[in-house]
Parts: sequence; C-alpha cells; structure tokens
Amino acid sequence: MPGLTGGKEQTLRKTKKIAVLGLLTAIALTIFMIEAQIPPVVPVPGVKLGLSNIVTVFTVFTMGPGAGVAVLACRVFLGAVFAGNFSTILYSASGGALAILVTIGLRKILKDNQLWAAGCLGAVAHSIGQMIAAIAITRTLGLLVYLPVMIVISIFTGLFTGLCAQYLVKRGGKLWKTIFK
Repeated sequence: MPGLTGGKEQTLRKTKKIAVLGLLTAIALTIFMIEAQIPPVVPVPGVKLGLSNIVTVFTVFTMGPGAGVAVLACRVFLGAVFAGNFSTILYSASGGALAILVTIGLRKILKDNQLWAAGCLGAVAHSIGQMIAAIAITRTLGLLVYLPVMIVISIFTGLFTGLCAQYLVKRGGKLWKTIFK
C-alpha cells in the first residue's frame, strides 16, 4: 500500500482482514440458515449436508487456522441465535471443534488439489464430536448405533463440501492471496 506509513498500513490490513472475515462469516451463516430450511433427507438426527463448512475449509486453507476458527465460532454462535435454538450450540460447537482441529492439522500436509480429504475427515470428526456431545448430554451410550451411519453419510457430504472448497481455492489462485494479504 504505497504512500502509507507503517502504522496506518498495519491498521488498514487489520481492518481489511476483519471485513473479509465478516463477509466470510455472513456467507457461512447465510448458507447455514438456508440449509436449515431443507427438510432432513435421512431420518437420523443431526445429519445434514453441512454446506457452510465449505466456507470454513476455504478460510482455513486461504487465510489460516485463526481465521478459520473465528469464522466457525461466529457462525456456530450466530446460527444458534438466528435459528432460535441454543440447545444445538453444544452439538455444533463440539462437532465444529473436532472438525476444525482436523482441518487445521491437514492444512500442513494437503495440497490445493487434496482439500476433498479435509472435507471428508473434517465431516467425520464433526459427527464424532456431535456423538460425544449427545452421549454426554443424554448419558445414553445406545446412541452409538447411529455413529456408523453418520460416518458413512459424513464421508459423502464431506467429499462434496471439500470438493467445493477445493474448487474455490484453486479457481481463485493468486486472487485470494491478493485479497487476503
């Protein structure tokens, strides 16, 4: 940013990053709210496409782990507020926490054409996190019978979200580096 002093340039960068994170959070939240209106396809509680995770995976791989955590945390909290269902925040937060940890861990080893794997493994981790929360809340180990079904579905939904994030990352290429730096 030519012509700016160090302090002003740093402030401008921080402001730009906050604005971009706000936009990504708004996109993720909008996708989440639209998806919430779609009736369940499978009669297993907690199973859905998880389309807002496209934004989370994209953010982790383009802006870094901290940005991904920020977008996820804001989306989980605001999703509970706007959906009017705070009981779901525990399931979303526990699943999201495991998923983001897996995604961040994979960031160092995956190439841009392998983000589909982050989508799959993140979705499986999300299902495991949700199951842990469900068992902790209900104290019902019998819920584990749903886990294999949830994991199989997670592989397919995660593949889709991971491929979408991969497409976005590859399609933007150098543009994302320009925007996010």
